[in-house]
Amino acid sequence: MTTSSLSLSRTGLVAATATLLLVAAGVHLLGERSGGRALAFALGLGAVLGVVLQRSRFCFYCHARDYFEGGDARGLLAIVAALAVGTVGMHVVMTGWLPVPQPGRLPPDAHIGPVSWALVLAGLAFGAGMVVSGSCISAHWYRLGEGSPTAPFALLGAAGGFLLGFNSWNWLYSAAVASAPVVWLPHYLGYAGSAVLQLTLLGLLSAVLWRRLPTPEAPATTPRSFAAALRGLLQGRWAYGWGGIAVGAIAVIVVLRLRPLGVTAALGSAARDLGNAQDLLPQRLDGLDGFGGCVTAVVESLWQTPNALLIGGIVAGALAAALASGQFKPAWPKPGQIARGLGGGVLLGWGAMTGLGCTVGNLLSGTMAGALSGWVFGASVLFAVWAGLRVLNRGR
Repeated sequence: MTTSSLSLSRTGLVAATATLLLVAAGVHLLGERSGGRALAFALGLGAVLGVVLQRSRFCFYCHARDYFEGGDARGLLAIVAALAVGTVGMHVVMTGWLPVPQPGRLPPDAHIGPVSWALVLAGLAFGAGMVVSGSCISAHWYRLGEGSPTAPFALLGAAGGFLLGFNSWNWLYSAAVASAPVVWLPHYLGYAGSAVLQLTLLGLLSAVLWRRLPTPEAPATTPRSFAAALRGLLQGRWAYGWGGIAVGAIAVIVVLRLRPLGVTAALGSAARDLGNAQDLLPQRLDGLDGFGGCVTAVVESLWQTPNALLIGGIVAGALAAALASGQFKPAWPKPGQIARGLGGGVLLGWGAMTGLGCTVGNLLSGTMAGALSGWVFGASVLFAVWAGLRVLNRGR
């Protein structure tokens, strides 16, 4: 390692440490406030999630693209691992919320949505937005911490997509959503049956994906020193599988104190507040606030909501991880990046709003809870990514 790179590494470590200390200070100050423990928990856990997402490159679009274009299934297997860990944990937690899963009753705040063609359309739009913008919404949040020139415009476009989604909601609601079934597997199979069915399906999916793993690299013949191991932890990407397991565990931990994991509620609420203030939205959004999922309620102080603090923690944690690893590389956006960010973001926002969640809130949290809507949304997103990549490759 040269003197300049060593200096840069030390500078990055100092900056990363300072960032985490600021997060810790924020957690402490919030925890000292009356009623601030939930906010402190959200900020701290969000920072942990940001580190995990950044270090393991946990991105639904990137993982799907690696598989469809490069035949590398490690990323998709990481998503399967997250779903498996979360399925077990969520089904245990839900037994405390609703000991007997009686028909007509759902666990509070769970991401269990109606299943209709509108949900499929939302998934297709979200998947197309991933292809255009280059990431899902959760990845755009953590890539803010990496200095991505596209992420700010993608999130701005997503806010615009939410506004479009609110304006198309009443028609979609009357045409499809109002009469659509809300299918929760424990209603039919009980908690144990639902968990076994999902784990079986995930196991079968893993068996298919396992055939598309790259050839493992030969292990090093010389033992690694502690310093080398620490440098690999800070600078090298973490194993895909460990990232997936960590994400699944965090998704279970977060529901013990907050709502199920989601990364669009604060963004959607901000868009809704703006739309109401500027008279850009219908006076009434039929049935919207009665559904679970990534709630986009009107709030008095957005930055004092757990979801906003969770997202702030994700960005801060990702920033610290990127600084420590030397992957914080801000760049001035090019016109093409701005256009792709805004255009893809609109599709992401519209899909997340009309689908009542994104790949985190809908696919992860919904599927973990045994919601058919999570499986349907996930399948629609993957199909859109596959089709979108084929179109891009033909264009090239």
